[in-house]
Amino acid sequence: MRTSARNHFAGQVTAVKTGAVNDEITLRTQDGLDIVAVITHGSASSLGLAAGKPAFALVKASSVIVMVDADSSKVSARNCVAGTVASVTKGAVNSEVIISATGGAQIAAIVTNDSVERLGLASGKAAAAIFKASSVIVGVDQ
Repeated sequence: MRTSARNHFAGQVTAVKTGAVNDEITLRTQDGLDIVAVITHGSASSLGLAAGKPAFALVKASSVIVMVDADSSKVSARNCVAGTVASVTKGAVNSEVIISATGGAQIAAIVTNDSVERLGLASGKAAAAIFKASSVIVGVDQ
């Protein structure tokens, strides 16, 4: 499958917490990264999501916030992935920042050039990629 989302994580559902309107889905990627998604109960049901089912998660790079000196216990977003900056590609206004997490997963974020400078983002610098569970799209192959 091809999509415009910069972040595509294949893996397996490890947990489904069912709610009246929304379900919380935890997906463990092939790199051992846990991604939490909140999707409607109807979507979870129609996708047949259950522990052990192969699935994938998509996250747009523009939905990812980059933070330095992150303390995941002080962030409301369910997904806070610590790592190091692998690369920074500057554009006229924004930059693409790639963060490598432990285990090899890479997460792309689009941030302003001002933020790159202010945060001192450069290859090798510790940083975290943060995104809300509601920003995660879950899919399955048919």
